[in-house]
Amino acid sequence: MDFDLSEEQIAMRDLARDFAEKEIAPIVEEDEKHHRFRPEIVRKMGELGFFGVVVPEEYGGTAMGLLSSVIMTEEVAKVSASYGLPFNMQTIGPGYVILNYGSEEQKRKYLPALVNAEMLGCFAITEPGSGSDVASMKTTATEYDDCFVLNGQKTWISNAQVADIGIVYAYTDRAAKARGMSAFAVELKNTPGITTVPIESKVGLHSAPTGEVIFEDAKIPKSALIGQKGDGFKICMSMLDNTRMSCAARAVGVGRGAIDAAIKYANERMQFGQPISDFQMVQDQIAQSLVENDAARLLVWRAAANRDKGARNTMEVSMAKYFAAESAVNAAGNAVKIFGSYGFSTEYPAERFFRDSKSFQIVEGTSNIQKIIIAGFALGKRK
Repeated sequence: MDFDLSEEQIAMRDLARDFAEKEIAPIVEEDEKHHRFRPEIVRKMGELGFFGVVVPEEYGGTAMGLLSSVIMTEEVAKVSASYGLPFNMQTIGPGYVILNYGSEEQKRKYLPALVNAEMLGCFAITEPGSGSDVASMKTTATEYDDCFVLNGQKTWISNAQVADIGIVYAYTDRAAKARGMSAFAVELKNTPGITTVPIESKVGLHSAPTGEVIFEDAKIPKSALIGQKGDGFKICMSMLDNTRMSCAARAVGVGRGAIDAAIKYANERMQFGQPISDFQMVQDQIAQSLVENDAARLLVWRAAANRDKGARNTMEVSMAKYFAAESAVNAAGNAVKIFGSYGFSTEYPAERFFRDSKSFQIVEGTSNIQKIIIAGFALGKRK
């Protein structure tokens, strides 16, 4: 696979890198310490076109493709995993769902607002008793003459308490099982019966809002339905192919951020009269981390480039997501060891990279789920 980036892609990569270093790096440590989320950062990203690369020009985007998006995501996540997340929350998740399955009215109403971050987005799948087993969700959308009524609870939803628009998955026909699931574009702040509760007790991603969304007889218009009734599971799986890729790009960025921090520290830290970078065990850790990170990047770029060509490459995406997550954890773990006692200190970034890296083994389908998908294709059990 040839990855000769276009001039536009190189310009967007450099823009994302410059933005992360100038706008996010100076505030990241203090904000993470105080669990502070800055919506103005996300809006600046939107104004610079970060979220529009996967959206056609007629809806406010630039249509540069998923490869461009993952390249920018990596650059931002290298500085802050928390601010790498909005790529998923704006257009890779909600935006792509609306673009591919929504009505023309939904596209014109929501896509430009998600692209420029005038509206903040989210998607709601996970429930207290439903994680990897998506089809076991309990949330229902009961149809009436003039509306649907939502009842249920979603949890561990990124952006829950700040999102304006959410893609909500619920059953319109529980008896039909997965074929009875539907997807809705729900205005979370403007709908009576919807409440959100923040989740603060997180190991990492402290500047990324996470919470619960509770639906209690929440009436939503018929126009909120995305596609047809019963399309929800299909839409959800298609969405995950994209959001997993973006998640993998964040993992690559976090891994590289941890490696860069470890290299800098190893060249500065003196022991036994020489920098610790002279010691072979430290060199081994750096080399291993770097090779895995580069391999993960190539897997992510391959999956994104093939998606841009129109391929439904679920196996490639799962391979990228699985390996990127594992390599990020390995790189961050090695960074903590290279930093020694300082790796266990909140005064240095190594511990933040390690805490943030663990999320990638869980979100958008755990590492175990990715291995099940990969093995399923390899063994001919999936097509």
